[in-house]
Amino acid sequence: SRPGSRRDPQPSPRRHALHPAVIAGLPMYDRPETAASLDRLWALIRDALRARGVAAPERLHRGPDLWALWTAGDLVLAQTCGLPYRARLHRHVALIGTPDHGVAGCPPGYYRSVLVVRAEDARGTLAAHAGARLAYNEALSQSGWAAPAAHAAAQGVRLRPVGPTGSHAASVRAVVEGRADIAGIDAVSWALMRRHDAALTDRLRVLAATAPTPGLPLIAAAGADRTAILAACRDAVARLPGEDRDTLSLRGITDVHAGAYLALPLPPAP
Repeated sequence: SRPGSRRDPQPSPRRHALHPAVIAGLPMYDRPETAASLDRLWALIRDALRARGVAAPERLHRGPDLWALWTAGDLVLAQTCGLPYRARLHRHVALIGTPDHGVAGCPPGYYRSVLVVRAEDARGTLAAHAGARLAYNEALSQSGWAAPAAHAAAQGVRLRPVGPTGSHAASVRAVVEGRADIAGIDAVSWALMRRHDAALTDRLRVLAATAPTPGLPLIAAAGADRTAILAACRDAVARLPGEDRDTLSLRGITDVHAGAYLALPLPPAP
């Protein structure tokens, strides 16, 4: 998953900086190898939205300012991370649904972090890594910071944060290059990196996995027609070719209640 900015969202009635009419973005697992499949998924969602009378942009927005996307007053659909949602966004957006990526050991719509270390690191337990340097992508990342911090605290292990690195890929590189000893990586991002960045991931091993938490939610501007948007998303995934579903590791869209996100405690600052 991609990191969020630390800036507090400032919702406004209408925002046109990103798109002249309405906007949508699916940035969290967007990389060169998945971009075409995401575009085809969006085309199906777009058409399903329009068929239900919901205005939808022709193409996905791609840009670096995720908070501008997430807080846009004319947001039709976007994906965010669970921690930005529960820390700041839930008061300003509509929760639509949660993609199910079929993460092993997790209920539908849930995911977890894997804690990765260098392949040659002989320490076999997290306890043996007490005091180790933890590379984290962003302080408002559930998978990169909150989940590893909670997992370590539950075992009475203290890790030394190193970062923010800016992305899961950068955290992986920090461990590979010896600038950190351990990193928490979103299990879906890790699977994508294993598939497409084997030169890096082959130099690492998974030490442990965190407890499952709700996955990366789909959101829309406050007041959006949630029923129509969720139905459009589900219809689109059902019609998406199997090859694209495999590329995105996408099983469907689940209905994870907002309470499941908000029940998780906010982590301490790194």
